[in-house]
Amino acid sequence: MISLSAAVEYHAGVAPQRLAVVYGDQRVTYGELADRVRACAGLLLEQGIKPGDIVALLMKNSASFLEISLAVGHIGAVFLPVNYRLATDEVEYILSHAGTKLLFVDAELTDLAGSFCPRLVVGTAAQADSRVLGGGALQALPERAETPETLFRLMYTSGTTARPKGVMQTYSNFYWKSLDHIIALGLSRDDKLLVCGPLYHVGAYDLPGVAVLVVGGMLCIQRDFDAGQALQAIANEQLTGAWLAPVMLGRMLACAKTGKFDVSSLRWAIGGGERTPEARIHDFAEAFPTARYIDAYGLTETCSGDTMMEPGKELEKIGSTGRPLPHVAIEIRAEDGEVLGPGEPGEICIRGPKVTPGYWREPERTAAAFFPDGWFRTGDVGYLDKDGFLYLTDRLKDMIISGGENIASSEVERVLYLLPQVSEAVAIGLPDERWGEQVVAVVVLRPGMTLSEKEMMSHCRSLLAGFKIPKRLIISEALPRTPSGKVLKRVLREQCAPPAGEAS
Repeated sequence: MISLSAAVEYHAGVAPQRLAVVYGDQRVTYGELADRVRACAGLLLEQGIKPGDIVALLMKNSASFLEISLAVGHIGAVFLPVNYRLATDEVEYILSHAGTKLLFVDAELTDLAGSFCPRLVVGTAAQADSRVLGGGALQALPERAETPETLFRLMYTSGTTARPKGVMQTYSNFYWKSLDHIIALGLSRDDKLLVCGPLYHVGAYDLPGVAVLVVGGMLCIQRDFDAGQALQAIANEQLTGAWLAPVMLGRMLACAKTGKFDVSSLRWAIGGGERTPEARIHDFAEAFPTARYIDAYGLTETCSGDTMMEPGKELEKIGSTGRPLPHVAIEIRAEDGEVLGPGEPGEICIRGPKVTPGYWREPERTAAAFFPDGWFRTGDVGYLDKDGFLYLTDRLKDMIISGGENIASSEVERVLYLLPQVSEAVAIGLPDERWGEQVVAVVVLRPGMTLSEKEMMSHCRSLLAGFKIPKRLIISEALPRTPSGKVLKRVLREQCAPPAGEAS
């Protein structure tokens, strides 16, 4: 059977009492998890969901999130996790563009879904156990024709145009990703993963995420991130691994310095979202002496985790995100597709079975994302050294990364241009000690007009997620441009950046 629930069913058969999931005071065995997935699959069938239908989850982390996502694949449907930090306008666009047939939404997030129907509201009790949602026992699975190339998930990611694009992910993408992470991390049934990042994100769900269930390990899911609670979970459950966005890691390092928590079980933690400063790697080694920090590089388009730093190379290759995993090929290419040599910066391009087949209902954007010979264009700039280690240097897509979240500058600019006072607008990312980068709006005003920072933020708040709202407004007389008229965002970042050591 090709589904994410297949491994759960296997382990439920051979070791039903083995612990699969910890969520709050819930301790769910593999046997119980398989029962819950089947019950939820029965509910989906009662709702008229058929193979290939899109089922969206607008939910925070919970046992139910995991169970619903597995149940969707169990009947051959496609699950769509939605970022709950988005604005209502953005959520409605994603649900509509995807062609969503059914939405599961947490009770506290119902307003975010706007007027979308049909929906099933997931209350507090159901968040701990999806069986509370109701539904009859699963009688029989619908006839399906899954192959490794069958779609199992859509994930909408910030792009370089005004609207996000839906990344198509197949079972082949997921299982090759899982195999590579099992190999690179040495995953086994003894692994216990801290899941404190949002499950709508590839970092939490995929790095290595559900691959731990494939090998019979355990997931410890936290609804919201709290550094102290995360460290306490490591101590209480003897957790062995974690994926941590930069802002999460920073808070945990500060909290771990108190020495109040036994973190001796932790063997590794994977970073994500941005280049890791050298000082942070040293701080991690001090706070978690039994664990290694694994710098990594990946994308939503590849189910994450394309390179990882190897054991023993952390200091020798500091600043690198490691070498490609077994079934990932990376080349550095010039704009015309020429392959560049060691040390030469260019666009990072990827090929392999982890790579998405393209963007949902976007044939032109799909075509533009690949070179004619099939290599995926990441839009990121970097270089490979003579030993094949990858170093990141810049982003072609002008993506702003704040707190591990990707923010397309064009999404912010679309909203800024709706202000009647604005003649020209650019959004850039500037260094921020807490979030990595903060969004800054640089605008040229129409003659005789004025605009305050408070007015700008109030306008953006109604149309953008909170983390996308510019935290600063810079009014300029003109924007630097190339002879062809393209705005030089690199120059703007240099002009607007605070002096060294004064990042806000």
